[in-house]
Amino acid sequence: QVQLVESGGGSVQPGGSLRLSCAASGRIYSFGTMAWYRQAPGKEREEVARITLFGRTTYLESVKVRFTISRANAESTVFLQMNNLKPEDTAVYYCNGLLNGVETWGQGTQVTVSS
Repeated sequence: QVQLVESGGGSVQPGGSLRLSCAASGRIYSFGTMAWYRQAPGKEREEVARITLFGRTTYLESVKVRFTISRANAESTVFLQMNNLKPEDTAVYYCNGLLNGVETWGQGTQVTVSS
């Protein structure tokens, strides 16, 4: 059974940085478009960044310049580098993507930005 496992969340002060990782496990023969979503308490889940198989990226307007999504296809892993974090970035971050043609979600990792 294939799955996505996130890591790298934690607590930081405003202006700090975190790097999230999302690794696919299981028998992977197709590692397609991947994305990071987040959900803050009381708010709907929103897409933060997306990257296609060939590296084309899109970002939520509020994280442009500060966040960078990247991928390592050989390791079936996707990353989210988050710089200059703000309190409004506090949320559970989820990895999402097409594994073997099936949409798959990770379990989520908490990011808290607070002084």
